[in-house]
Parts: sequence; structure tokens; C-alpha cells
Amino acid sequence: MRHTLPIAPQFYVTAPQPCPYLDGRMERKLFTALQGDSASPLNDTLSKQGFRRSQNVLYRPSCAECSACMSARIRVADFEPSRSQRRVMRRNAYLKRRATSPWATEEQYQLFRDYLDNRHAQGGMADMDMFEFAAMIEETPIRSRVIEYTDRNDPDNGPLAACLTDILDDGLSMVYSFFDPSLDRASPGTYLILDHIDIARELKLPYVYLGYWVPGSRKMGYKARFKGVEVFRNGKWQDLGDPEDYDSALHPLSTDPIAEQVAKISLPGSHPAGG
Repeated sequence: MRHTLPIAPQFYVTAPQPCPYLDGRMERKLFTALQGDSASPLNDTLSKQGFRRSQNVLYRPSCAECSACMSARIRVADFEPSRSQRRVMRRNAYLKRRATSPWATEEQYQLFRDYLDNRHAQGGMADMDMFEFAAMIEETPIRSRVIEYTDRNDPDNGPLAACLTDILDDGLSMVYSFFDPSLDRASPGTYLILDHIDIARELKLPYVYLGYWVPGSRKMGYKARFKGVEVFRNGKWQDLGDPEDYDSALHPLSTDPIAEQVAKISLPGSHPAGG
């Protein structure tokens, strides 16, 4: 009788490249493949330890001399909208949500291109073509949805905003969101987060994962404005507190060696890490 033992995931490190968040820094990522029957439990487990998904890869920043990037999530039970966030909800009340299977469309790609060209023309995704966009949307080994937002008064005019969203065992992970840049004054990016909080409540899921929050990065500052935000720092989740209490200073001892980082990672079926 043959017994098949589970194969532990292998972790790798990317070569250093310019940091997209902080000028003059170099970023490096720790990553592992996401595939097979273990994909969903591995994604669930590592997401609780600060990892993010990109297609069939899970990654976490592991920079040699910097630990500024911290995974952020909102505790749904503790969230209450601020006055400005309630205004955002009113301004975007005309949007209608529609969840679809992760299948890329030309309308989504055009919206994505308009968003990148206007907001991130110099970013690492700026040259993505339709095939690469389709891969980003469709190459998911786990339970994912594309959540589109259309004008409820003109639903046939195509999506005005969209988000690729993973459904985890403890929350929703907003993998990537984009929107019509002409709507920028109505803060649709903030609205998408607020609506995902509502979706998580409907599904009785405790968290909405936002990606990375980076002190000192203006493009990431909006994530600190949500009540109930916590960050994964020093191996555990903790209240964000006052964003001004954080800095992004370089320090040669700010990160553990790669071998120590990997040794501390909990895998599915082991004792949970990170709280």
C-alpha cells in the first residue's frame, strides 16, 4: 500500500529591484508557488502571515535592509465609517455591484488601461497587454471573483470600477482594484473598500485584506484612514494605531535572515501563526 506524504512548499527569493513605494530603496520578495489541491489552504494560511497572491504565486516583502511594507487588513466588526467615508458612500450610491467569475473581458481591460495610464503610467504594470491582463485575472487556483461596478441607470455602458477579489476562509482579499480615472473626485477606490466591508459582513467574514501599507508612501496612505485597521508586524497582527508613530528608516537588522523567516512560517495543519 502506497502512502503519499504532503510536500512542503519551497520558498524562493527574488533578485533586488527598485522599490515601487519608496524612492531610492530596493525591494526583494520571498515567494512560493500556489498550485494543486493544497492551493486554497496554503493561501488561507499564508495570507494570515502577511503574504499576498499574484496569479499562482504567494509573496511577501523580504527586503535586506528595510521592513517598511506591512500587510494590512480591516477588522469588519470594529469598522465604522468616518464622516468623509459616508460622503464617499453617498457619492457612489449610483454604482451597482455585480460579482462574476474570474474571466477577463475587453471592457475590463480598457478600464484597466485607462486607470494605469492615468494613475500608474510609470509603474511595473504599465506595459501589460490584454494577454497579461487575462493571466492576472484568470490564473487563479483558488476561489476568486471579479466584482464589477456599473452605473445602475446605464448598466449596459460597461464597468466603471472593478476588483479582483479572493475569498479566504477568514475574509476577502482585494488582490487588485481599478476604476475610471474620470471619477477620481468621488474617491471610487475608497468606495470599493467600503463595499467590500459590506460584502464581508454579508458573508459573515471577519476581515478585509487590503494589501500592503507603507509608512512614508503617499500612494498607500489611504489605507490608514479606515477604523479597525491592523498590520502584520514582527510576526503578529496588531492595531495600526497612529500612522505617525511609524517610520520607514533603513536598518541593517530590520529583517531576519531568509532561513529564519522561512523557519517561522506556519503551514496548513501546523500551529497557526500571527494571531
